[in-house]
Amino acid sequence: MLSNPGEEMDLLPLDHPRLKKNNFDLLRLLLALTVCLVHATELSGFEALRSVTGFLSSRIAVQAFFVVSGFLIVMSYERSSSLLSYTSKRIRRIYPAYFTVVLLSALGLALVSTQPLPEYFSLSWVKYLLANLTFLNFIQSTLPGVFEANRLPAVNGALWTLKVEVMFYVSVPLLVFCLRRAPRLPLLLLVYALSVGYATFLLGAAAQTGNAFYEQLARQLPGQLCFFVAGAGLFYYLPLFERRVKLFVTLAALVLLIDHWTPLPWLQPMALAVIVLFFGLFLYAGNFGKYGDFSYGVYILHFPLIQLLLNAGWSAEHPWLFLATAVSLTFFGAVLMWNLVEKRFLLRSSHYVSSVETSQKASPVKQPARI
Repeated sequence: MLSNPGEEMDLLPLDHPRLKKNNFDLLRLLLALTVCLVHATELSGFEALRSVTGFLSSRIAVQAFFVVSGFLIVMSYERSSSLLSYTSKRIRRIYPAYFTVVLLSALGLALVSTQPLPEYFSLSWVKYLLANLTFLNFIQSTLPGVFEANRLPAVNGALWTLKVEVMFYVSVPLLVFCLRRAPRLPLLLLVYALSVGYATFLLGAAAQTGNAFYEQLARQLPGQLCFFVAGAGLFYYLPLFERRVKLFVTLAALVLLIDHWTPLPWLQPMALAVIVLFFGLFLYAGNFGKYGDFSYGVYILHFPLIQLLLNAGWSAEHPWLFLATAVSLTFFGAVLMWNLVEKRFLLRSSHYVSSVETSQKASPVKQPARI
């Protein structure tokens, strides 16, 4: 699957050594745990945990997730033998666990609802189930009588990113189709610039009008597309990135440092992509994939589990025990989700299946990363 003949860097880096030994599994788990820690702090409102949000950012973690997706999903499409193969891999990877979490929440939370069962299983319940199963979480984010006493009544406020992620999946075939027929770099830069411009305009409108709705729109597509495209661009130009990695990382670190005090919205997404993919592709930390991929489970399970702990009346007297309990329960649930649901739907060619087989054979070579 080659792009424009004669264009510089035309040969895709599908067999690049760094795609066989990388840190993406570990990186995504750390990003998911970051979101879990921040949400536990924000949902609880425990003052003693305020320091967590001082050095961790769920916003940056989500943006980093989109960068990694841009790199790996475009690579997955370029590796796929057909559109059907690509679609099958994406559905197998994301939907079984997602369906399980939504269904468990809809059914299991009847036990903690303040409403009688006839009122609980009402039209609102059906609306929640249908909206969330189709990634339209914003239509109905609550269940009758559930978490009404919590600071936020939403059942699973982290699921909004899955809608964006699915839209990325849908857009990849069109994006790659265009990249194969137009000059690659100018097109990537154009999409990147349009995405940043869209988000910048809406954030400016939110600041001027005080209307938070504009800020919410900026978090959706195409506002988040710049992070995805930045990751995709570094996939296509991976050999160049590797040759100039010190320069790229130095400039990216400088941009992010300045952005901390003076926002640089046109440069921040690319700078973040460089740093994220540097840690994903360099400084190899071992074959973490042999244990499985718990990051997705952590991400889609942590919010309702935190809400359940708070609903049980956890007080602010033991904030750090609350945080440790929330993280432990989430990780345990993610391990169960992986072993009982997620890996059962993967193809034998999946990175995680092959990683386990490779580990059992005591081979040091890791198979190409896929998600």
